[in-house]
Amino acid sequence: MNSASHDRLRIAAINFLNPAPLMWDFEHAPLDAALALRYQIDRMSPAECAARLASGQTDLGLVPIAALATISGPNNGPGLRIVPGCTIASKGSVRSLLLVRRAAQPLTALRSVAADTASRTTVTYARILLHKWGNPDVPFLPMGADLDAMLDAADAAILIGDPALLALEEKANRFERSNEELVYHDLAEEWVNLTGVPFVSAVWASAPGLDSETGDFSSTISTDLIQSRDHGLTNIDTLVAEWSAKLPVSEETLRTYLTTNIHYVLDEECLEGMRVFFRTAAALGILPAYTFPNVEL
Repeated sequence: MNSASHDRLRIAAINFLNPAPLMWDFEHAPLDAALALRYQIDRMSPAECAARLASGQTDLGLVPIAALATISGPNNGPGLRIVPGCTIASKGSVRSLLLVRRAAQPLTALRSVAADTASRTTVTYARILLHKWGNPDVPFLPMGADLDAMLDAADAAILIGDPALLALEEKANRFERSNEELVYHDLAEEWVNLTGVPFVSAVWASAPGLDSETGDFSSTISTDLIQSRDHGLTNIDTLVAEWSAKLPVSEETLRTYLTTNIHYVLDEECLEGMRVFFRTAAALGILPAYTFPNVEL
């Protein structure tokens, strides 16, 4: 079914805390009712957002950027189109993208990594970093986001999103419980330290041909998404209050996360971060070669 055959555009959104400012207008008055007439929101994991776009089950998605290199359009034509304006990125530490290992086992000695199945992009970043750290061939085991179970099955674990935030909050409790010293690598911080460019996790992307089916793509969809982000960033206190009731995380941590750890504007620094990511991943054979498009700022 293509977009022209139904009344509302289908949006695949991520069911974590980090996109909360991006979704403000879709979830809050006074604009939520009007937007509900134009958009149908479904919430899922980052990996599922990419899969929905690839299969044609959705029109827009907040997708992990690795999907841009792996999803092509009909007859191997142009694939996903980046929607200008918004991103989920970090220019320093992010807290919600972690590689956790036992302190006694250095990165070069890891024999296996249990990876949260919710994200493919974070795994790609981790593979790049492990290549730079001298352990390029360590196998990754897909698992659910349970740190104890992951470390029972592998030498290290990758957690993303809310489970990663919770793992940091539980760091002291876990040590008291297990007496096992762990090292928590913030993957965004490691990437920024290595490359000097931002860690870009996700962008809004549209299915191939959506703009030709919906008329003035840029002035409608992109404007709605940017306006929602801007309104969300002016209502951080409300988001902190809402999410403190959903996650056992302090309000101070939530506020710092939404205002400092996450960067929401797809600026030139983030575009360069994406170029470095795709260029490096292709050079190491981790992702197919991808010609990064020109993106409006």
